[in-house]
Amino acid sequence: MYVVNRYTDEEGIFSVKVARMVVEDYLNNRNIRKIDFLPKFENKAGVFTTINSYPSGELRGCIGFPEPVYPLKDALIKSAIYAATEDPRFPPLRSNELDKVTFEVSLLTVPEEMIDIKPENIKIGRDGLIIKYGFYSGLLLPQVAVEERLTSEEFLDMTCLKAGLSPGCWKNKYAKIYTFQAEIFREEKPGGKIYRVYLDESDFR
Repeated sequence: MYVVNRYTDEEGIFSVKVARMVVEDYLNNRNIRKIDFLPKFENKAGVFTTINSYPSGELRGCIGFPEPVYPLKDALIKSAIYAATEDPRFPPLRSNELDKVTFEVSLLTVPEEMIDIKPENIKIGRDGLIIKYGFYSGLLLPQVAVEERLTSEEFLDMTCLKAGLSPGCWKNKYAKIYTFQAEIFREEKPGGKIYRVYLDESDFR
């Protein structure tokens, strides 16, 4: 189990509440309510919002910003709305689905390029992966490797597939691999208790 502690539980719980609230407002055609953000949310940071069907746990939308290009408060709002309405894999979320989905927010560290790309240098349960190869790019959050029970090599291959490339493309000298870590906070049930996710297999139910 690997734990990153850049954010407090209070900050993580707050981020999930914000994600649900802004999506509720957006889908109901209301102006987004004024939010008194905690101080750390003024800093630029990467974030992903994941929406899952409940109780099946099937993915319903996931979009975010891996790089710290926006203040976290802005990135969080954008990622939540985009995950609900702009994920090309799914139809836009409808307001009557809000009580049938759970929200999850991943607060990211800054991606770092791997100099020595080897499976043994990737820690399952700690690292998320980004691949960049020419015009192609793909990202998988660290929880994906745990949920899918992947080895490090399988995780690299799946990241290639996410980018629209062939498995094993990470071995090409022109491929760039980046690692990052995430602090993950998730609703137990729609609108329910929010908890910090620890990336060991027992946490994925």
